[in-house]
Amino acid sequence: MKLRMRFGKEGIVKFIGHLDIMRYFQKAFRRANVDITYSQGYHPHPCLSFASPLGVGLESRGEYLDMEVNSFDDLEAMKNAVNAQMVEGIVVYSIRHLPDQAKNAMSIIAAADYEVGFREEMAPCEAKQLKAAVESFMSRPEIRVIKKTKKSEREIDIRPLIYKMVVEENGKIFMQVAAGSATNLKPELVMQTLCRLENLEENDYAWLVTRCDMYADKGNEQTGRQLVSLEDFAE
Repeated sequence: MKLRMRFGKEGIVKFIGHLDIMRYFQKAFRRANVDITYSQGYHPHPCLSFASPLGVGLESRGEYLDMEVNSFDDLEAMKNAVNAQMVEGIVVYSIRHLPDQAKNAMSIIAAADYEVGFREEMAPCEAKQLKAAVESFMSRPEIRVIKKTKKSEREIDIRPLIYKMVVEENGKIFMQVAAGSATNLKPELVMQTLCRLENLEENDYAWLVTRCDMYADKGNEQTGRQLVSLEDFAE
């Protein structure tokens, strides 16, 4: 049986890397007596799959973990049992049942929401100027950047990969960008490009980035993009 868990990672634990978080959840599930399914063979491992690794230093309120279990009685009781094993900063928001034919979260991610705040007195400009800069940035027909990988670097247009970007009333920047294995746009690259093109002070240390949610695209050529939260794929 497949389950999908949504959890948050905030505070000091944002400095814990993805591999350590994977090992942490394996131990937490054992302590919470979750009946996790293990793979077969000489080196069995728990059947767990994270939607997308979260960069070190980023917080999140929308992380997803898919797991297979042999049995379960009550999902609310399971959530409470797992939360009882969580350290400060990691909270399980929901555990839902997935249809057996459902694809794992990692394979269907199409977009993600991010919120970018600023450390105290380190915003690049006043809120009114920042709003004007974001509006000018989003009005550009194309936004070309050099995207670097481990093996190469190439120039791409990231404008089609930014689905939404606005300044909220609290002064933070909200953005919805492409995510997943095919196309993945990091919020840090968007912020660097915004500062460069709109003549704002660039300071990576000033940004406080939070991932809010992740989505799959249920649309097609006729309907266009139809983003659905990964949580809503489960029952």
